[in-house]
Amino acid sequence: MVKVTVDGIEVEVPPGANVLQACEAAGKEIPRFCYHDRLSVAGNCRMCLVEIEKAPPKPISSCSYPVADGMVVHTDSPMVRAARRGVMEFLLINHPLDCPICDQGGECDLQDQAIGYGMDHSRYAENKRAVKDKYLGPLVKTVMTRCIQCTRCIRFASEIAGVPELGATSRGENMEVGTYVERALTSELSGNLIDICPVGALTSKPYAFVARPWELRKTDSIDVLDAVGANIRIDARGPAVLRILPRVNDDVNEEWLADKSRFAIDGLKRRRLDACWVRRDGTLQRATWEEAFDAIAMRLDGATGDRIGAVAGNLVDVESMLALKDLMATLGSQNLDCRQDGAAVDVSRRDFYTFNTTIAGIEDADAVLLVGTNPRHEAPLINARIRKRWLALSGRMPVFAVAPHAELTYAVHWLENTPRALATLADESSDVGRTLRSAKRPMLILGQAALTRPDGAAVLAASWQLAAATGMMTPDWHGFNVLHTAAARVGALDLRFLPGPRGKDFTGMLGGGVDVLWLLGADEFDPARIGRNTFVIYQGHHGDHGASRADVILPGAAYTEKNGTYVNTEGRVQRGFFATYPPGQAREDWKIVRALSDRIGRRLPYDTIEAVRARMEQLNPVFARLDISPHFGVSDMTPPAGDPSAIGTEPFLPLFQTYYQTDAISRASPTMAECAAIYRPGMAVAAE
Repeated sequence: MVKVTVDGIEVEVPPGANVLQACEAAGKEIPRFCYHDRLSVAGNCRMCLVEIEKAPPKPISSCSYPVADGMVVHTDSPMVRAARRGVMEFLLINHPLDCPICDQGGECDLQDQAIGYGMDHSRYAENKRAVKDKYLGPLVKTVMTRCIQCTRCIRFASEIAGVPELGATSRGENMEVGTYVERALTSELSGNLIDICPVGALTSKPYAFVARPWELRKTDSIDVLDAVGANIRIDARGPAVLRILPRVNDDVNEEWLADKSRFAIDGLKRRRLDACWVRRDGTLQRATWEEAFDAIAMRLDGATGDRIGAVAGNLVDVESMLALKDLMATLGSQNLDCRQDGAAVDVSRRDFYTFNTTIAGIEDADAVLLVGTNPRHEAPLINARIRKRWLALSGRMPVFAVAPHAELTYAVHWLENTPRALATLADESSDVGRTLRSAKRPMLILGQAALTRPDGAAVLAASWQLAAATGMMTPDWHGFNVLHTAAARVGALDLRFLPGPRGKDFTGMLGGGVDVLWLLGADEFDPARIGRNTFVIYQGHHGDHGASRADVILPGAAYTEKNGTYVNTEGRVQRGFFATYPPGQAREDWKIVRALSDRIGRRLPYDTIEAVRARMEQLNPVFARLDISPHFGVSDMTPPAGDPSAIGTEPFLPLFQTYYQTDAISRASPTMAECAAIYRPGMAVAAE
C-alpha cells in the first residue's frame, strides 16, 4: 500500500491508484466532469485540479496523476481554488442559459459544481457557439450546444456497451460529439448515456419536459422485464410512474440498466385492466368483484381437482404464486406450471437451474461457452459483464458459442449451431475442448432456447456433462449456469410451482386437458391452444394474449404497484416495493386469491404479506436469504435428469424476434414499439 497525505490526513491506497481516488479515501470531495469510476481516464475537463508538494508548481489533474509513497496533496489551497474557478469560467463560456427549461435541472453536475467551485461572474462577452442537435434514436434526446466535451458518452459506448458508434469530430471549440453518419444508436444500454452525462446534452426523449426531480416520489424496487433482477428506483408523481433509474448494486447491475427496463414504463399506462370482466352470452361485460367471484365459484363448484389447472406468468411475484399454489392444493389440483415455453428443468437440485457462477463471478472467469443463448438480447447487463471481463483480459479470454450467429460486443468463436457440438467439445481431441480444459475458471451459459426444444432435457444433461468433462466444476468453482429470461421463473421453481406426481404440465392443460384454467399473468403463448370448452380465469394487469381468451378477468397490480419478492437468474432473492396505486378496481394479486378462497369456502391461512412470506420460508428456506448469492463449488457431480445421447440435430433458434417487445408491459409501450420498428422493421407489435 502507498501512504499519501491529503490536507493533513494520511491514507493508504493501492499502488497504481490516482490522486483523485486517494483524496476520496481521505473523505475529500473532488469536483469532476470527465472522470467516472467505471470508465477509462480521459483527463480532459481539468476540473479535478489539486496542488501536490514537490511536484511542478502548478495545478495538477488528480484523475490522471498516479500516487507515490509520501505524496502530500492539497485540495483547497488558493492556487487550487483559483484554477477551478478558471476552469469553470471556460466551461461556461459557450454553455447556454438553459437551466429553466433543461431536463437535467435539479440534478445537474454542472449546476452543482458551478455553485460550489465557480466564480460569481464571467468575463466573456463574445458570441457563444451553437451546435446542431444530433439524432441518436427514439430514446436519447440531444441538445449538443450544452455539451462540455467530457467524452463520457464516447467512452461508455465503446467500453461498456461495446458499440463504438459515438465519437468526436474536429478539435478545440469546433469539436462535436456525434455518430458521424446520423443514425439511431444500436445498443441495448443506450439509456445509460443519460445517467453519465454531467450536463443536459443527453437526456431522456420520452421524459422530456415531463417533471422536475423534486416533484417525484422515489421508491426502491427490482426490475422484472428480464431475469437479471436489476436494482431500480421508481420515480412517480401522483398515480403515474414517470421514469425508472438504476440503483447501484455491484453484485447485480453495477449502476447500469437495460433500455427495455428503463423506457417501457409508458406501457404501464396502456391496455391496463382496471375492472373485473365476466363473459356473458359470448361477450365480456364489466362486472363487480362479487359478480366475478360468483362466476368463478359457480364454475369451480363440482369440478374435480384433476380438471383444474393453473399457469404462472413471467412477471409474477412469489407471494402471488404461493397463494395460487395453496389455493390449487385446497381444490385438490396438482396441475401447476410456470413454464409457458415448455423449458426442461430438473428441480432436484437448485444448481441445475440457476446461474451458479453469479453475475459478479463472471469477472473471475477466463473462458466462456455460450449454448443456445444470445445474452445481448436476453440479458444485456450480463452481456456487459462478459465484455468487461473480456476487456480486463485484453481480449484474450476465449468466448465460444453454440448458438445462432449474432453481433455480440466481444470476439466470439462461432461453433456448429447444433447440440451435436456439445458431444464434440467433450472429446479430448477437440481444440476447443482443450482450451476449456486448460482454463482455470471456465464457465458455460445455457440459454432458454436450448431448454425449450423437444430435446431440452437431453441438452441440459449434455451441457452438464460437458461442464464436468472440461473442468468447469470444482470444489471452489461452479461454472455451470442457466440463463433465464423470465423474472418469475427461478422463484416459481424454488416454490415448486410445477406439476405434482399426478399433475399435468402446461401442454397437458391446454387443448381440453382441464375444465378450469387459471392464468396468473400468463401471456407468452397462443391462447388458441386452449380448449374451446375450457373455462379460463385470467388474473393480470394488461389486456394481452391471456385476457383475450378469458371468461373471467381479475385485474391485478403491476410490479410498480405492489410489494413483491422476485428471484433472479442467479438465485438472489430480492424485494420490490409499492410505488403507485393500481388503477381502478385492480388489487395486489395475492390478495385477490386470498379473497376468492374465502368466497369458495377454502380460506387460505394468511391475511398479511408478512404471513405470506412466513409461509414462503416454510416451503423453502431460500426465501429468507435476502440479497445473498454466495460463490460456491461443486461437491456432488450427479447430473440432472436426461439422456445426453438423445440430443437432436436441429439447430438452435433465436429466443426473441425483437428485444424490445417480450412481455405484456413492453408490448403495450409505444416507445418500445417505435424501437422495434426502427431496429427490426416488420417485427414491431403496435401499441395502443
